[in-house]
Amino acid sequence: MTRLRTAILISGRGTNMEAILQAAQTDGYPAEPVLILSNRPNAKGLETAAKVGLAAVAVDHKPFGQDRESFERALHAVLIEHEVEMVVLAGFMRILTPWFVQQWEGRMINIHPSLLPKYPGLNTHQRALDAGDEEAGCSVHWVTEGVDEGAVIAQARVPILDGDTADDLAARVLGEEHQLYPRATALAAREILSKKKPLPV
Repeated sequence: MTRLRTAILISGRGTNMEAILQAAQTDGYPAEPVLILSNRPNAKGLETAAKVGLAAVAVDHKPFGQDRESFERALHAVLIEHEVEMVVLAGFMRILTPWFVQQWEGRMINIHPSLLPKYPGLNTHQRALDAGDEEAGCSVHWVTEGVDEGAVIAQARVPILDGDTADDLAARVLGEEHQLYPRATALAAREILSKKKPLPV
């Protein structure tokens, strides 16, 4: 079976990364993680990746200052070097430029802690509480130039309970993320494989 060579981009612990790596060990999983890439050299997820034998690379964004595109061109070069076919953003705390999104359009996904299109951007859990919502959740979506605006691939829902704080809700949603993201990554990989879209260069 053909498996897509997949890069997972992280900025921290990489708990969603770990969930995807575990799923990728199962027979028939269509995404093959080959690279863990971070903008923070001290990201704990890089250590996790190295321990299981994956390429773990850091491209520190700080030396690039405000030149986001130059930073992303450096990221892109690493992705091409590792012959990556799909990009999975898993807690990658950078807003991407149109240039990078265009390179990977239709091959890049992200997970967001709200039921999109509700609450794009930050502070999603507090915003759901403030609105009096009865449920919250997480969404996996294709990455487009608009922040959290791409088509939704899959979602998971959790109830909002009486007395919930934003931290309570975040913890409950994170548990669902760990179940959702591996499934949605597989769905996205199968869609990319079916379309046979040309690779970035």
